[in-house]
Amino acid sequence: MTRILALMLSIAATLLAAPADATEIKVISAGAVRSLVAGMIEDYSNQTGHKFDFTVGTTGQLRTIIASGQPADLIIASGPLMEELEKTGKMTAGSRADLGRMGIGVVIREGAPAPNVSTPDAFKQTLIDARSVSYTAPSEGGTSGIHVMDLLKRFGIVERIEKKAVYANGGREVAQKVADGQAEIGITLISEILPVKGAKLTAPLPEPLQLYTVYAAAIPAASKEPNAARAFIAHLTSAALAPRWKAAGFEPPK
Repeated sequence: MTRILALMLSIAATLLAAPADATEIKVISAGAVRSLVAGMIEDYSNQTGHKFDFTVGTTGQLRTIIASGQPADLIIASGPLMEELEKTGKMTAGSRADLGRMGIGVVIREGAPAPNVSTPDAFKQTLIDARSVSYTAPSEGGTSGIHVMDLLKRFGIVERIEKKAVYANGGREVAQKVADGQAEIGITLISEILPVKGAKLTAPLPEPLQLYTVYAAAIPAASKEPNAARAFIAHLTSAALAPRWKAAGFEPPK
């Protein structure tokens, strides 16, 4: 009898501790915001009782995942992909919120000498001189990987760099390969570099070569938890979290 009473009290305490409207929010998210948003979830979950189910990928991977019909309550994606989704009419009107914009940077291993990437010509020479260069495989449809390929074509050095390329499936993996010594330098979104231990952002791409990408959050019309998703968007865009976005490399959207 005592054990039964103790069990009942334990269950009651658990029910009282969790908010009555606590739910699971399914999120499909770009890798560029993965580490930052993941760091924000624990406190938010403790406050609300909500749990999160994340699916993360490059822009190309997310396009395929969303097209497959995978359920989602919230989508966080690059501006261009979000615009594609809005044109389909399958996103909740007025739910979009721009979170911030992110540039692309050059990553080196912690403690390695910083290469000169201050100008387009210096950056080109650094690519030529590097023993190996890591970037997201363009076939993955990642923002930075496609931009790197465009730059290599502009410089006329595609074949020279491809011979020593260390391809990755996403930006965080680019930074990890550099940190592990698999590549001498890497090129990816700045927010994918900063969280990786052993990797160091040496500098953003020189301004004439830079590509800024806005990342946005919006609610699919088919969301089963639109109110919870809307509340989470409000949390992400609150003034209290602005310093955390800045520390992660994001600039205010323009």
